[in-house]
Amino acid sequence: MNILKPYLLILLLPFMYFNCLAQSATKIIDLSTYGVVPNMGNNSTALVNKAIQSIFSKIGKKEPIILKFKKGRYDFHPEGALIREYYISNHDQDNPKTVGMAFENCDNITIDGQGSDFIYHGRMLPIALIENKNLTLKNIHIDFERPQICQVKILQNDTINGTITYQTAPWVTYTIKDSIFYNTGEGWQLRPTSGIAFEEKTKRIVYNTSDIRVGTTKVKELSPGIIQAQQWKNSKLIPGTVVAMRAGFRPNPGIFVHKGKNIRLENIAVHYAEGMGLLAQLTDNITLEGFRIALRSNQDPRYFTAQADATHFSGCKGVIVSKNGLYENMMDDAINIHGTYLKITKRIDDKTLIGRYMHDQSYGFDWGYQGDTVQFIRSSTMELWDKKNKIQSISVLREKASDPIREFKITLSNALDPAIDPTKMDIGIENLTWTPRVLFSGNTVRHNRARGALFSTPKKTLIENNLFDHTSGTAILLCGDANGWYETGSCHDIRIRNNTFINALTNMFQFTNAIISIYPEIPDLKNQQKYFHSHIVIEDNRFETFDKPILYAKSVNGLVFRNNQIKTNKEYPAFHWNKKPLFFERVANSSISNNTVNGKQSDLQTLDQ
Repeated sequence: MNILKPYLLILLLPFMYFNCLAQSATKIIDLSTYGVVPNMGNNSTALVNKAIQSIFSKIGKKEPIILKFKKGRYDFHPEGALIREYYISNHDQDNPKTVGMAFENCDNITIDGQGSDFIYHGRMLPIALIENKNLTLKNIHIDFERPQICQVKILQNDTINGTITYQTAPWVTYTIKDSIFYNTGEGWQLRPTSGIAFEEKTKRIVYNTSDIRVGTTKVKELSPGIIQAQQWKNSKLIPGTVVAMRAGFRPNPGIFVHKGKNIRLENIAVHYAEGMGLLAQLTDNITLEGFRIALRSNQDPRYFTAQADATHFSGCKGVIVSKNGLYENMMDDAINIHGTYLKITKRIDDKTLIGRYMHDQSYGFDWGYQGDTVQFIRSSTMELWDKKNKIQSISVLREKASDPIREFKITLSNALDPAIDPTKMDIGIENLTWTPRVLFSGNTVRHNRARGALFSTPKKTLIENNLFDHTSGTAILLCGDANGWYETGSCHDIRIRNNTFINALTNMFQFTNAIISIYPEIPDLKNQQKYFHSHIVIEDNRFETFDKPILYAKSVNGLVFRNNQIKTNKEYPAFHWNKKPLFFERVANSSISNNTVNGKQSDLQTLDQ
């Protein structure tokens, strides 16, 4: 019997219902009949939004419809765009947002680009999907004419005098003021402050470079597109190296999903976004099929995609599915799934408290609702209170209605433990209702900065049949943090099986202690009595590695590592500080069995290179 079949069935049941809905009778609308046609070279923004508004005014937003774009190129400029106030998790909370197109409060709708290119200009949020049910978005390429990441190629490197000469990519426009280099575009000007170096031929991140300082001060133009930085010294930047120079802002994702239910993104490619490729928050059931944050092809002259994570899910529930996707060359993780801890700032009485969003890139949206189940955590030791509670009522606290949401008054159904006292310790509160089950299967993650895949949910999570190829940092991270980002939470049922890991950890970033890193942030680990994560199974995976660390685990009760194959190579010099294949801190009830190194049974106490 295949024990995974019932596991997968539980994960996918909601989408079976969703697919049945999609097969019901629908009205097909060709947007060209509203004057929306491709390849005109003009600004389509106002025309597209006018057409969408006209269609909904005629037939409403609840009837099953398919909106079809004729295949081709559509240009979207800020002029004629929608202006919206959106607070988007893990992004810059600058408002208002300039939105290319938005679908709001729609039911039973499919938007089919039929393979079209949606090319955006300036600083825009391309597509917003707000409070929709049973919505499918498919067959669309999202890109920007002039990305905010500035790509340059190293021409000469004088390591003795600390002078580097570089050439800007053909699409880059710039200005130099007072010997400072600024990357420019339609309505924006930015000075890059850091960079990621890529190998010219492979488009992989250069070994042992991580985030680098870039030469944008004390520069002079030698000829158009040829810049000399007189105080840029880095011996690793050999001629031919391509550097993605970044200013670090993340105002908008490529696609924003807010308060959706049964959302499907199919055959979507985001080639550039100034924030995440996709950000979904407070959404119940979302599936990504063939979703790509990717270069256009192997011949694409660009070396980068999204400014931050490829996909990011904050405070979602139901099921999150990512199947057969490609996530490459982004400036952060392929997927990050988490909720948000509120910090308890005041206990009003035995049932009432005040909780606050703490991070400056995560606030402004709902956190919970009446009837939701919550749990409390000690920030210093990351220990959970065993007793859960329910929200009886929750209300926003703010001086005026226009202020963004940061604080909540929360009344609970049952009396609080007397130890839950924010005057004596830092305490977080987690919403357990808004946590998802996860299926991450058949995806490729490669050539990106930071980490591969991050999962922080107590519900069933299956990570199988994926390829993690030169992810630069840790390939899979199970985390949790009630002190910095305040991202929940503890994992209690994780299977990582039948994946292939090729030369991860070529660079050092946060949480990169091993190829698979189970790394909750615990400031006071020595005084921790309970365990944060539990019931993690890692089996039947293949690791190809040039270095020592395979698995790092902290604060886990119940960890299985079995039937894994490890093959060592000499493709890079070993450099990681962690010299242990398995490095455990406060791990109980672990089982290590039937693993091989270079074809031989091994207890993994040593890794022969």
